[in-house]
Amino acid sequence: MGYGRFLAVRTFNAIITLVVVVLIISIIFNTVAEEELKAQIEEQIRAELRANPKLQAVLATNETAIKEWMATKRALLYSQYGLDKPFIQRVLIRTFDVLTLRLGKSSVMTSLSGSRDVATIILEALPNTVLLFTTSQIVIIIMGILLGVKAAQKAGGLMDRSLSIFAMVSTSFPMWWVGMLMILIFAYQFKLFPSGGIVDLPPPENPLEYALNVMYHLVLPASTVILVSFGSWAYVTRNIMIGVLQEDYIMVARAKGVPERKVIYGHALRSAAPPIVTMTILSIIGSLGGAIITESVFNWPGMGRLYWVAIQQYDVPVLMGLTFMFTFLFLFAMVLADMMYGILDPRVRVGGGRE
Repeated sequence: MGYGRFLAVRTFNAIITLVVVVLIISIIFNTVAEEELKAQIEEQIRAELRANPKLQAVLATNETAIKEWMATKRALLYSQYGLDKPFIQRVLIRTFDVLTLRLGKSSVMTSLSGSRDVATIILEALPNTVLLFTTSQIVIIIMGILLGVKAAQKAGGLMDRSLSIFAMVSTSFPMWWVGMLMILIFAYQFKLFPSGGIVDLPPPENPLEYALNVMYHLVLPASTVILVSFGSWAYVTRNIMIGVLQEDYIMVARAKGVPERKVIYGHALRSAAPPIVTMTILSIIGSLGGAIITESVFNWPGMGRLYWVAIQQYDVPVLMGLTFMFTFLFLFAMVLADMMYGILDPRVRVGGGRE
């Protein structure tokens, strides 16, 4: 299978998966969303009736006329919002709207600017998650690769044993629990950093002071994410490198007198690149989704906290928009990983056979 066909098949599979997932989400959320919409319509009809004294005076003498007016108004609004269409058609319309990024208006939530547009609400939270989790993930990847390579060079040594123990201990601790300890120690005990939020209230007006204040608030949550995660990254890299360093061509290169640095970074790390690149792509793309509990602990206004608030307020349009985005990011990461794997290891795209 050629690389173009390989990539086309992977992309087609991802698109089909995305459509099916969004269709299932639409079926699940459609009834809830429509019940909420119907309640809003009823409230809109009553508000319009209360706001029109002349109409009340005309209808007050005839209860049947009131019901007929409300039924006519209800039918008009149902037609306007598409509630008079068959269930399957309504689900397909909602699916198409989500797939074409027409996410609609939120039921309860608003952005900082006061907008109820779902896309605006999501795009407002995304940069905050990128600032915290994506930045932290890049630091974790760099530290993990460097420490993992060093540990693999001297397998069984003090650094290797220490790293293995640290990785097992740090990974076993929930990130939110470590975050609470960090707040307790550094925010309340030593009062070195703020306990939460992304900026002081009121925020500084000077752009430089504002940026420095955000960085000051970033230190504690970013340190928590890095502390919990970099050990496991280093441990996995170490295991991959140990397997590569035992290959015959590595031993031959060393026997020929090739400098150790070139053996490690020019031969071994290059051979270990496919799984490491895959982990890197999945980690960076996955970091865009944030973390619900960790962001809630630090009161960080990112994607995870937004999802939690949407669940609490039962805001179905925002939940659908976030679910679609998370699904899209995951599938995009998988396609990108397949693409990189196909470049780094041709055996993947040809299925282990001949073209």
